[in-house]
Amino acid sequence: MEPFIPVIILFILFFLNIPIAFALIGASLYYFIFQNNIMSVNMVIQQFVTSVESFPYLAVPFFIMVGSVMNFSGISSSLMKMAEVLTGHMVGGLAQVNVILSAMMGGISGSANADAAMQSKILVPEMVKRNFSKPFSAAVTAASSSVSPVIPPGTNLIIYSLIANVSVAKMFLAGYTPGIMMTVALMFVVHIISKKRGYTSTRDKRATIKEILIQIKDSIWALLIPFGIILGMRMGLFTPTEAGGVAVLFCFVVGVFVYKKLKWEHVPIILKDTVYGTGSVMLLIIGAKVFGYYLTLERIPQMITNLLVGFTDNRYMLLFIVNLLLLFVGMFLEGGAALVILAPLLVPAALKVGIDPIQFGVILIVNIMIGGITPPFGSMMFTTCTIVGVKLDEFVKEVLPFILALLVVLAILTYSETIALYIPNLLM
Repeated sequence: MEPFIPVIILFILFFLNIPIAFALIGASLYYFIFQNNIMSVNMVIQQFVTSVESFPYLAVPFFIMVGSVMNFSGISSSLMKMAEVLTGHMVGGLAQVNVILSAMMGGISGSANADAAMQSKILVPEMVKRNFSKPFSAAVTAASSSVSPVIPPGTNLIIYSLIANVSVAKMFLAGYTPGIMMTVALMFVVHIISKKRGYTSTRDKRATIKEILIQIKDSIWALLIPFGIILGMRMGLFTPTEAGGVAVLFCFVVGVFVYKKLKWEHVPIILKDTVYGTGSVMLLIIGAKVFGYYLTLERIPQMITNLLVGFTDNRYMLLFIVNLLLLFVGMFLEGGAALVILAPLLVPAALKVGIDPIQFGVILIVNIMIGGITPPFGSMMFTTCTIVGVKLDEFVKEVLPFILALLVVLAILTYSETIALYIPNLLM
């Protein structure tokens, strides 16, 4: 029982509403100060510092900065216009725009909560004006934001790659299949509900080829960002870390010289957003790394692996059990926090029964994102309900069809390695 005391302390701190990073650090400090007699306090502090001394971690602030630059450079609004041209004619037009916009820029913003907050402020008021109900608008926004961290270059993909010691480029490529599947599933649900309730389109007719080409010409610079990153890494032009720096430079150039909306006065705000965003992510990583060191010393991942494999050595049954666990945890923890805590524990068990670590990463991230829109404590659920001003019971009724659609996608990714790994296997 004694080896598990830090884990118990961790969950007590969670329920006391202590920030995740500080809960991880506090539980780790308890172990190294009171339970572990091998390491001195100085060595523990050194572990805190050295845990993030890794070149690939530089990708995190770069991609956080990309999301901030996009908001001031006109790239976000350009992507919204592109989404409207493509889907505005569909039944429930603005709700379809909501889903497509998340797919277009979610991977670059890197944060499901950031995406949910932005669209709650920008799109939901327009949806309400066009007679969409507030609870439905909030549900669409929260559900579509779950696509954000799945599509590259989402920071969760980078974090999982570093934890599981797999190729970042492969993980990026693997993110496209679930991202596309989730987007299509959500658009299907929007279509069914909108047709039933009579939600109208934003355009009288489908955009002509000429209109689409004109908008592509205007939005091409924004659309090039995710594809340019993947293509550059695939061709060996730059590493994932360097890709972040290239993306920042590209966004600045587009914002200043193409869209001409990025001004000098925006730079301090962008830097401030980047520092705050990076600080919270890196604190989380530090806490998770040191907590992971405690888990390693006490061989807890091996215990969990033996427990799961002892229960069943059937990979499909193991994936079913892991999915239930992840869905439950995702309801209580923010996606990034759940990822850094659970990945070190579950990856060894997945490897032992022959599950591909890239496929497992996809399952892990998609699962946690579904948990983020699920009651009682889904983080994107709270973000959208708070900003839009919707009661939780109203939100839950509207979001259930979207959750069911995403669970179908999760089941396909779980039980079909061919589909889950189609793109990385094709290109690499």
